[in-house]
This record gives sequence, C-alpha cells and structure tokens, in this order.
Amino acid sequence: MIQQQTILKVSDNSGAKTVRCIKVLGGFKKRYAKLGETIIVSVQELRNKSKITSKIQKKEVYKALIIQTKKKFKKKDGLTTFINNKDKNSVVLMNKKGNPIATRIIAPIPVSLKKKKLSKFLSISTGLI
Repeated sequence: MIQQQTILKVSDNSGAKTVRCIKVLGGFKKRYAKLGETIIVSVQELRNKSKITSKIQKKEVYKALIIQTKKKFKKKDGLTTFINNKDKNSVVLMNKKGNPIATRIIAPIPVSLKKKKLSKFLSISTGLI
C-alpha cells in the first residue's frame, strides 16, 4: 500500500529512477493506493545515462500507475498473490492523458490490470504475472 511521501522505483525507460508520491487519486481523504491504481508523483532522481537527453526532468510532476508493491493482496476467490521483486514498490510514469511516457516496461505486469483496460501498458511490458 502506497501513501503520501513514499519513495518508489520507476520500472520503465522514461529516464526517471526514483519518484515520490505526492497524492493518492480516487476520492476525498483517500490514504492508501493499491496495485493498479493511479497516483501523482514527483521525480526525485534521474538515471545516469539519460540526464541530458531525457524528456523527464527532476522535480517535475506526473501521474503514475502502480505495478508492484511490497504488500500482499488477496483476490476475491481467496487466493493470495504476492508480486514481489526484491521487496520494492514500483510504478510506470504516464502523461496527463493516461498514455505511458516510456516505450518499454522492464518489470512484468500483473494480470489483474488486464481487466482495468490498461492495454497500452500491457502491450509494452516484458510479461505478465
């Protein structure tokens, strides 16, 4: 579960390395965001190779989609799914229209996002979990 001021890793080739959650979208006084939800983030650190040529700049504000969390989550059928990649929270950056900024997503995306009509993210990802 992600809340305000959480540091997250970026799992795409947009040029950002880490971001900080500014706001959880989805209602008044909503505190936590789960897998597949959208949050507002600020870029904290850039990757070394792309500092000069990157479209993304430090301290800019973007929307982001959560694709991995440290926290386990349960499906409605009772199965526990734990999407874990070395205990990290990771996101994929998107523009204001909801399209991904990057051209490739490094981490696999959970199948549960398929139902949320995020086909643009599924098409550029490396795989499904």
